[in-house]
Amino acid sequence: MGEADVILGIRIFKHGNNIMLFQSHYIEKVLNKFNQSDCIPASTPLDPKINFVKNEGDPKSQMEYAKVIGCLMYAMTCTRPDIAYVVGVLSRHTTRDLIKKKKAQVILGSRSWEETSSVAELGNQYGIPTLSFADPCPSWATERWPFFIQASPSKYLQMKAVAAMVQSWGWRRVNVIYEDTDSAVNGITPHLYDALQEVGAQISHLTALPSFPNASMLCGELAKLKAEQCRIFVVHASLALAERIFQMAKGMKMMEQCYVWITTDSVTGLVHSMDVSMMSSMQGVLGVERYYHDKERKYQDFYGRFQYEFGLKYAEEKNHEPGISALEAYDATWTVALAMKEGKINHQHLLDKLSITDFSGLSGKIQFSEQILAPSVNIFRIINVVGRSYLELGIWSDGIGFSVEVGENAKNNVSMEIFGKLFWPGGPLNAPRGWDIATVANAMRIGVPNASLIKRFVDVEYDPLTKSYAVSGFSIDVFKETVSYLPYFLPYSFIPFDGTYDALVEQVRLKNFDAAVGDIAIISKRCVDADFTHPHIESGLVLIVPIQSQSNRSWLFLKPSTKAMWFLIASINVYNGFVIWMIERNYCSELKGSPLNQIGTLLWLAFATLFSPQGEKLHSNLSRAATLVWLFVALIISQSYTASLTRMLTVPRLEPKVANIDTLRNSNAVIGYSRKTFVKDYLLNVLHFNPNNIKNFSSFKECAEDLKNGRIAGAFLEVPTSKVFLAKYCKSFMTTGPTYKFGGYGYVILYPFSFIEVYVCYFSHSFSAYYNFC
Repeated sequence: MGEADVILGIRIFKHGNNIMLFQSHYIEKVLNKFNQSDCIPASTPLDPKINFVKNEGDPKSQMEYAKVIGCLMYAMTCTRPDIAYVVGVLSRHTTRDLIKKKKAQVILGSRSWEETSSVAELGNQYGIPTLSFADPCPSWATERWPFFIQASPSKYLQMKAVAAMVQSWGWRRVNVIYEDTDSAVNGITPHLYDALQEVGAQISHLTALPSFPNASMLCGELAKLKAEQCRIFVVHASLALAERIFQMAKGMKMMEQCYVWITTDSVTGLVHSMDVSMMSSMQGVLGVERYYHDKERKYQDFYGRFQYEFGLKYAEEKNHEPGISALEAYDATWTVALAMKEGKINHQHLLDKLSITDFSGLSGKIQFSEQILAPSVNIFRIINVVGRSYLELGIWSDGIGFSVEVGENAKNNVSMEIFGKLFWPGGPLNAPRGWDIATVANAMRIGVPNASLIKRFVDVEYDPLTKSYAVSGFSIDVFKETVSYLPYFLPYSFIPFDGTYDALVEQVRLKNFDAAVGDIAIISKRCVDADFTHPHIESGLVLIVPIQSQSNRSWLFLKPSTKAMWFLIASINVYNGFVIWMIERNYCSELKGSPLNQIGTLLWLAFATLFSPQGEKLHSNLSRAATLVWLFVALIISQSYTASLTRMLTVPRLEPKVANIDTLRNSNAVIGYSRKTFVKDYLLNVLHFNPNNIKNFSSFKECAEDLKNGRIAGAFLEVPTSKVFLAKYCKSFMTTGPTYKFGGYGYVILYPFSFIEVYVCYFSHSFSAYYNFC
């Protein structure tokens, strides 16, 4: 995601080895939110000698006052401990009447982190348990406030449901619009980021909006998103802010074809209470909310009583449906009632009773683990806003997928197509592709090397008529084909670079280029500055040397066979002669006599059977059988020998002038390397050549001339380049010595980079179709 600049409302500034934190922009946001931007600064926020008196003027909203205290408390905790005293004093006086005069035993109901932080601090001071419905609070909340209980479940599974919807239609990028509250920052965006990564998607833009943005600000933020390619929007905001977002989006024609809008339960859970005006601005919106069993009897009993009580109190409201918020509030109230059924107990005992609560509520199983509500619901309802109401499409279950209904016999699918036809914004028949051509051209700047030895990888041509560059070659073709597989449009432009390959990688690191494409070798030094894709060509480093005809042909007749082979043939001959002598000596008196005479006869028999017919002179059938087998073997050996000797006499034998790299290094011979590549550093730092004995060249022609004229004894080339070089000069040069492996040719990128998503899938079948080096 890049280097952090602002995180959790804290701006980070680096100066050398020092890191400074500021919250001035957060404080300004708080002042604007509560219409206090024109207040007068004070070096001493509160006189410690001041006495508080009861307000006799215009009454102030207690909830609004608590929100102010909560915002100040966050700034106090992070970067402004100097206001700790005044915040503490104001907080204590805010709830003094509630706790002391009303004898409150439990604090219940705060739904934002700003409110929760203030109320939890006060509840902890007075030892009163505080149950919060806010989006998941920080993990340290229960440690800081021992009497704090989080009564809302984690949002992670809900974010997995959103990610599953994104994966179902093959979308790869989403924009997230959220209300800039600490609860959203802590409990929503990190979970959504992780869930999207698990399905191969990513967040394109994070747009934080204040709770009460003015029209120009809201319009400006939506206009920025409209100018980009991504057309998938996830909205997590309060109902009031969501209503303004969708009305503004409709006016800006962002609720038409190609757009997709998904809401979390902060909006979806209240969709039943929306009026016709808001419904009309949300046509085609998909929503996710926690699933609850609305067919059970205890829910039906609650439903009837809720409608009756709500209808009496709010007769003007047309919709009396209870949402998930009402169910959570009911379960929390029932939790407190169960804990206090023994009568009046002390606060610590009450906290202990609340912590061991275990029952099945209307919103799911109510059970706490370390004073945090354990996740019990892994099923979420999917809705689709259509006309004046909405359709319940089905459910999503963690580890199972989408289904139309709940139950063991329900059919499951990883795709939302199981729901049938959906109603999308603008009314298209098919699912939107999730992207559109951006209205603001921000083409990626792709650097390409203008120093390649061969044009078959990267060929840069300048057209004086159009005053533009045309870039082609195998590496360029692979890149273009890969980009064509992306599920969205990727604008880019090739920019030739005349420096070295190391300098090109450095330009990507400095963000002068967004990426670099070409025959760029993947080596460890370059991986420090930037990231690389998988290689599209395997490579290495080889030594090219001149060739010469084989010298000393006087003993050429012995070359077709090795010394071991000659020894084996001679041994078999002697053995065969010995066997025949042993068998025939009983039949022939000529094979008898003095030992010297018999040895001479044995040796004569060993070789005579190869060149003269002996069959009629042999008396034993065993001798004839042994001779027949040996003649068959001798025929094969003689034919192989004749063929090898003929080839050696007719085809010139070529050998390298330099046997290996050690010979070059020990003789202080001059070697060559391709200019602007990494080879020079490799020769000096890895192979340890003398820097005075290396010479660069800039073309194949220059390299060949230097080798022929003896200005260099050998040249180090990368394997793909060497194959093209030898194809052109195959009669004069050859490779010798080992091949030094490295990572191959890849593309230089800075994450996040879009085409890497499909690069591996494409490369497996694209390489062989494009190019054959041999």
